[in-house]
Amino acid sequence: MTLPLTAGPWQVRPAEPTGTDVDLITRWMSAPHVEEFWHQAWDTARWSEEIAGQRTGAHSLPCLALYEGEPLAYLELYRVVLDRLAPCYPSLPDDLGVHIAIGDVAETGRGLGRSLLRTVADGMLVAEPGSRRVVAEPDARNTESLRAFSAAGFEHCGEIALPEKTAALMVRPRSREDLPR
Repeated sequence: MTLPLTAGPWQVRPAEPTGTDVDLITRWMSAPHVEEFWHQAWDTARWSEEIAGQRTGAHSLPCLALYEGEPLAYLELYRVVLDRLAPCYPSLPDDLGVHIAIGDVAETGRGLGRSLLRTVADGMLVAEPGSRRVVAEPDARNTESLRAFSAAGFEHCGEIALPEKTAALMVRPRSREDLPR
């Protein structure tokens, strides 16, 4: 997975499975506003294994998003063709996906999520010129997340039943013709 090309106040870098990165991710994922939708309030050892496993595979890349040099969010960038999401909609072989969690509740509701999502989606499409869209599948009950995705240029393209949630299929197309049909 290629890192998105970012500019301005945003930087995205791979998360490390040890040290301060894994400690921060463990804390963020245990925060009530994140745990409610991610269901991954794991201990540090399990998060370390998860991040290390993702870093060695081809499916996804765990990352930290930094705003003005400070960690603000956990991201997972992934190739949809290798994900359980692929058969749930008319996916394309080059579709890219993103999961996002803003760790500190005090940083939510300020427009940072929409700014980050726009920057990351644009940066993914620049870094992967053969890809025509970036997708996400936030929990359909997560109205704050849905607003942020919509404000970042993602289109709501229906709902998907996954084992742990009903997800909203959010698609950021390169052009209107690239939306799923």
